[in-house]
Amino acid sequence: MKSFQNLILLQNLYRLKSIGFKYINSFTINTQEYYHKPTSLNLLLKDISDCHLCDLSKSRSQSMLGYGKSSAKVMVIDFDVSNSQDKENRYYSGRIGESLKNMLEEILQLKVEDIYYTHSIKCKPLNSNVPSHSEWNSCKGYLYSQIEFIKPKFIITLGEDVYNNITTDKENFEKIRGHIIDFPYYKLMPIYHPKHLLRNPELLTITLNDLKKIKSYL
Repeated sequence: MKSFQNLILLQNLYRLKSIGFKYINSFTINTQEYYHKPTSLNLLLKDISDCHLCDLSKSRSQSMLGYGKSSAKVMVIDFDVSNSQDKENRYYSGRIGESLKNMLEEILQLKVEDIYYTHSIKCKPLNSNVPSHSEWNSCKGYLYSQIEFIKPKFIITLGEDVYNNITTDKENFEKIRGHIIDFPYYKLMPIYHPKHLLRNPELLTITLNDLKKIKSYL
């Protein structure tokens, strides 16, 4: 609760700065507005677009809201926004994006428009740094709400970082990668990130086999 109140305070400070305040002694936080949970995916995406809860809002070109079908059976969750995604405002951008697109379409036999792709951290990291835990705390409510609105049958997490954030599981990634994990309303599988596959092409066959397991559940 305390961390959420701190986020509310930070957002109020950004608003005050935008209208010319340089310093104020004290003010009363209006918590009613921020405790209101969005009632639709569109309202949630507007909240993400307008978000200034952490410093990443200073360096982004835009928040990456999510791409694909709002009733998708498959949801793909990346860790953070790449420089090319932020610059182009396009999800399947660059070699990494093209590689991911090809794997999903060829193995799952779904168009990327029928898959919902989003990030756990909605903005590009500052100076290509790894996002901090506090930045994840700022974004996680958005991600969990997206999952709730999309209601996917299967979630694919790309790489170790996003899996650890979502599940808080600290198990060795090599032990859980490729395993189907049961959650109350969906199944989840962590796979290698496409960036990792480009650096380690010998792991591509393993990832394709992981995706084939997912295909059998769809």
